[in-house]
Amino acid sequence: MYKPNPHPLTLLILLTLLPVTSGVAQETSTKQKSQLTVPVFKDGEAQIVNGFKDPDYWIRHDLWVETEFDSDNDGRLDRMHVSVTRPRQTESEGLKLPVIYVSSPYFAGTGKAGTEFFWDPHQEIGKNPPRRTTQPPVERKGMRPIISKSHARQWVPRGYIVVHSSSPGTGLSQGCPTVGGDNESLAPKAVIDWLCGRADGFTTVDGFERVPAGWCTHKVGMTGTSYNGTIPLAAATTGVAGLEAIIPIAPNTSYYHYYRSNGLVRHPFGFIGEDIDCLYEYIHSGPEQMRADCNTRIRDELMRSNFDRVTGDYNDFWAGRDYLNDLKPMQAAMLMAHAFNDWNVVPEHSVRILEAVKKKGLPWQAFFHQGGHGGPPPMKLMNRWFTRYLHGVENDVEKDQRVWIVRENDKRDNPTAYPDYPHPEVQPVRFHLQAGTPQRGVLQTEVPEQQGVESLVDNYSFNGEALARAEWTNHRLIYLTPKLNKPVHLSGTPQIEIKLACNREAANLSVWLVSLPWNTRKNAKITDNIITRGWADPQNHQSLTKSEPLQPGTFYTLRFDLQPDDQIIPKGQQIGLMIFSSDQDFTLWPTPGTELTVDLDHTSLTLPIVGGEEVWHDALRVAEPEE
Repeated sequence: MYKPNPHPLTLLILLTLLPVTSGVAQETSTKQKSQLTVPVFKDGEAQIVNGFKDPDYWIRHDLWVETEFDSDNDGRLDRMHVSVTRPRQTESEGLKLPVIYVSSPYFAGTGKAGTEFFWDPHQEIGKNPPRRTTQPPVERKGMRPIISKSHARQWVPRGYIVVHSSSPGTGLSQGCPTVGGDNESLAPKAVIDWLCGRADGFTTVDGFERVPAGWCTHKVGMTGTSYNGTIPLAAATTGVAGLEAIIPIAPNTSYYHYYRSNGLVRHPFGFIGEDIDCLYEYIHSGPEQMRADCNTRIRDELMRSNFDRVTGDYNDFWAGRDYLNDLKPMQAAMLMAHAFNDWNVVPEHSVRILEAVKKKGLPWQAFFHQGGHGGPPPMKLMNRWFTRYLHGVENDVEKDQRVWIVRENDKRDNPTAYPDYPHPEVQPVRFHLQAGTPQRGVLQTEVPEQQGVESLVDNYSFNGEALARAEWTNHRLIYLTPKLNKPVHLSGTPQIEIKLACNREAANLSVWLVSLPWNTRKNAKITDNIITRGWADPQNHQSLTKSEPLQPGTFYTLRFDLQPDDQIIPKGQQIGLMIFSSDQDFTLWPTPGTELTVDLDHTSLTLPIVGGEEVWHDALRVAEPEE
């Protein structure tokens, strides 16, 4: 086609206009950028941005991310159902933001938890349990594309994308639940890989139309409570790149520590008779066509063949569900949260991981409170944590105090700062027992003259509170310190060494540390008087992995930890060590009548006291009257 040469004057005009046109374009581009909605930070925290906060303008969509495992054994890699909630600017303005990711087995509904579907606690120690009734199938709930609305209103307005996923074998995610198995670590890893451009996401569960995550900065944080708090830690143990920070809240870090204690079959508070197969049934809301096969392979062949409700011994099955064993690859910064009065997921779950993370040299903080199960850190702590590690804002969070503890009667959002947990000034103080059964003996730091033995008779019909409050009973032994004239701060993990004999081949052993007199105010809580607790199986006095029947009348020595704590015992109280057998709220309920005999001269309690013996003796000193 013929193209005439332009007139020389035309060329001149064009050349003259070019710089002017280019300058206008640059000015327009700069103006457009200045009008873009971007995250805003103040005092090291992400602020709520007007352009992000209206849910009507959020983009919501779902997809399926392909994993690297086939846990439902159908010959195809399992895919996890994922939903995304992001500001519209990630589409209209090409804005890239970090992700806060929450995964759960609960989002699509759960089973009918109840004692009728749990194991019968009426079981003799060391004997086969009675059969239990299987839970009915879970009825899945929820509508696409939203898996959950949790955390969105909290974080999207602050400049984050919120992502949810259903864990394997739940909701519209493929696979089988394994309650702590490897696939529950690899599933969130796959989602993080997808967010970082290393894995495939698809528009349907069985299709091949890909969904990119180009709006993600490849920076991901995870959080959640209870099981939802376990999954962030599980993901972190894979060492997956892009998972920069986690905030686990009351996480279950070992299913052995959840359902067993020092060889003893034990149940979480409020769920007497629950075991890991019950939890499997409770969460198994996945595709119906796969449920029968999953039930056979996972619940029946794997769990019930290996969880050992007879001896309670630690074995490979339980070791594979203990995240402490998998921490080596972890590289995420961790803000851990837990309650010292959480008797569902007891506080040792977080403390044991916290100690390991310290040794690894990873960034860490801890938030503890005096309440029950759950309870996130204050927004300020979480915001600073995610701002630093997801947005990359240098807010000096590394220089903040490491530990925050809500003191007794303080509000949850007003914790007290400490440099470490346990308190750096803690010293162990050893206490000895002076006889007093069937009433109350004495707990003292001085070694008394030879005391001999005292006995108790097991009867699960009496709960711990009744035994602690009783003035006279042969169903427990209790030893009290003198009344405190000053408050005493306990911080850390108490330990007991106990020498005992039994008139049978097996028995429960339960230990409570209490504060007396019992608080009888109208709105008083049982946790006002329970300092901490612990449980053990005397048959495991030599090994956690192999129990052996007790020889009636033979004395055995056990050493074990009670649950970690940080509590200030007020003036006017007495600290009491209570030793008994079956704990109505936690252990099996064998036929009453087993007799435990304790050698007082070879039994002691060690308490972590801030200031040690000097502070302890000062707290007992009676103040001299003023002249």
